Amino acid sequence: MADAPGRFSSLRHADFRLFLAGHFVSRAGSQFQIFALSWHLWLLTRSPLALGLIGACRVVPVILLAIGAGVAADAFDRRRLMLTTQVVLGLTSAAMAWLTWSGRASSAALLALVAVAGAATAFDNPARQTLVVSLVPREDLPNGLSLNVMTWQLATVIGPALAGLLLAHTSLTFLYAVDAVSFFVMVGALLRVRPRATQSEGVRPSVRAAVEGMRYLRGQPVLMSMMALDFLATFFAGALLLLPVYADQILRVGEKGLGLMMAAPSVGSLLASVWLAWRPAIRRQGAVMLGAIVVYGGAVAAFGSCPWFPLSLALLAVSGAADTVSTVVRVIARNLMTPDELRGRMSSLTMIFFMGGPQLGELEAGVVAQLTSVPFSVSGGGVACILCAVATALLVPALRRHRLEGAGAPAAAAAVPAVDAPA
Repeated sequence: MADAPGRFSSLRHADFRLFLAGHFVSRAGSQFQIFALSWHLWLLTRSPLALGLIGACRVVPVILLAIGAGVAADAFDRRRLMLTTQVVLGLTSAAMAWLTWSGRASSAALLALVAVAGAATAFDNPARQTLVVSLVPREDLPNGLSLNVMTWQLATVIGPALAGLLLAHTSLTFLYAVDAVSFFVMVGALLRVRPRATQSEGVRPSVRAAVEGMRYLRGQPVLMSMMALDFLATFFAGALLLLPVYADQILRVGEKGLGLMMAAPSVGSLLASVWLAWRPAIRRQGAVMLGAIVVYGGAVAAFGSCPWFPLSLALLAVSGAADTVSTVVRVIARNLMTPDELRGRMSSLTMIFFMGGPQLGELEAGVVAQLTSVPFSVSGGGVACILCAVATALLVPALRRHRLEGAGAPAAAAAVPAVDAPA
């Protein structure tokens, strides 16, 4: 296994296996909350704009706190930081469950809790991403990152589909409660893992530390263009929070159909993730990422005006597969090109792009849907996504030419130090 880095070699490491298990449970639970929250708000408001506000409430705290959160991930113990954020996220889900059970849930209260969870996520994501790098040696890192994405996608396949089935027999309160419990499963896993390094030496929380991360990103045009394109693509084509409208009014498939639609992108993502984790790392990364984004936009555009439920599921699956190929390429490039002492700050800057795009995109989609129609909003966003990819390919030739060198690491990765400090 050690001689075949493309064949799940990262699973040799017990701490990484434990982390993946906790991550799977936590992510599957989060899908219960995402499903319950979108359906809950739709029932309370019947407004596409209200669904779009979920994205805004999630991402505004992330944008405001991301830079400081990245510095914290580099300056403090990453495992302890993630333990704190997981507890906070679990408590917000428990609060949603209590409000729903007691009959006190309102759109304002639920959105306020979403904002609190967004603030915790701002610190959780950089800590989580940098912690993964500390659980496997560098030679297994591309495979570990691919498997981390695959685990994330497997959870997002199972979570929404199971949530849709359970809601027919239980309640929204139950779904929120399951999510709360899932975060504490991740806490248990974190208490047992022993990362090789939990923070970067010599990094202190300061404005200078934050500026250093931004300066490094500015000097990496390939990474910068990858992140900008990801933001634009998901901003225009991100409209998953409008799926309750399709389930209720367009395709008329109810909550069970909504669960299948929310799971469909992740089915495609899971298949793509398995393929990426099994095969050697993609070498022509820039060209593959650009092509994947074109396919993603095309699938979303076709889904927006599709009147047939089975074909809609297939198009959503294609969009998820293409999005995953783009995501894995970007994640591997960023981690191999970033020095360990800057990983937290780079993760936080990336978070602004990869969370800001889809979450603000949900708000944009909700506004456009409110002013025009839901199909026009979704299909038009897919077309805009394709145009962004074509424009980037023409304007940034370095991205088109970007590829892995040698044995699977870009030339810039030679500067990345091995993560071998004791926990």
